[in-house]
Amino acid sequence: MNTPKSYVAAGALALAVLAPGAANAAAKAEVQVLDEDFDNVTSLPGWTFTNNSVPAGNTWFQGNAAVFESHSGPATSYAAASFLGAAGGLGVVDNWLITPTLALTGITNLSFWTRHDDLAGFNDVLEVRFAPGSAGGTTGFTTLLGTIGGAAGYPADWTQWTGSLNVEGEGRFAFRHVGYADTLNYIGLDSVRVVTAVPEPSLYAMLALGLGALGFMRHKSSN
Repeated sequence: MNTPKSYVAAGALALAVLAPGAANAAAKAEVQVLDEDFDNVTSLPGWTFTNNSVPAGNTWFQGNAAVFESHSGPATSYAAASFLGAAGGLGVVDNWLITPTLALTGITNLSFWTRHDDLAGFNDVLEVRFAPGSAGGTTGFTTLLGTIGGAAGYPADWTQWTGSLNVEGEGRFAFRHVGYADTLNYIGLDSVRVVTAVPEPSLYAMLALGLGALGFMRHKSSN
C-alpha cells in the first residue's frame, strides 16, 4: 500500500479560530450567505465539481444511505466522495467540491458536518480551502483552512467542524478529497453554513495584533 503524501500549505489570509458564538457576540450584524443540506447533489446552484484525479473517475455524488445516513434530513441528503474519484479506484484522488462565489464582509464563519465509512486499513483525507475572488478552476485555493483525517484519523461519526477568517470581498470555499486511491474509502459532507459579519473595531484590532490562528476546531459530534 502506498504512503499518502503530505498535503500542507501556509495560509495567505489573517485567520482566527473562535469558540462557537464568539464572533456573533462581537458583531454588529451578520448574514447567512450559504445554507446547503445537499438534498439534490445533481442540482446545486453555483457549486462547482472539479475532478483533477489521475485518472479521473467519479465526481462528488449523492449520499448512499446503505453506507450511512445523513446528519439531518432525508437519509441520502449529503454529498459523498470515495476512492472511485480515481477511475477504477486506482491512481491518485484529487476531487473538489467548490461553493458558489460568496460576498464576504469581515469575520466569516464556516461550519459543516462530516464523517467517513470506517474500515480497517483505510483513512480518508479532506482538505478545506479558501480562494478570494470569483475566478474559476482550483489554482486560486492557496489558503488551507484545515485538514481532516490523515495521521489524526477521520471521524467515524458525524462531527461538526467550524472555523473563521477575516476577509472583505468575494470568495469561495472548497472541499478536496485527496490521497492515493488505495488508502481512501468513502466520506460524507452535510449541513454547510457560511455566515459573514461586520465586527466591532475591537475584534479588528485583535486580528491586526496577530492574535489570529490558522486552522479548524472540532466542535461536537452527533453522539
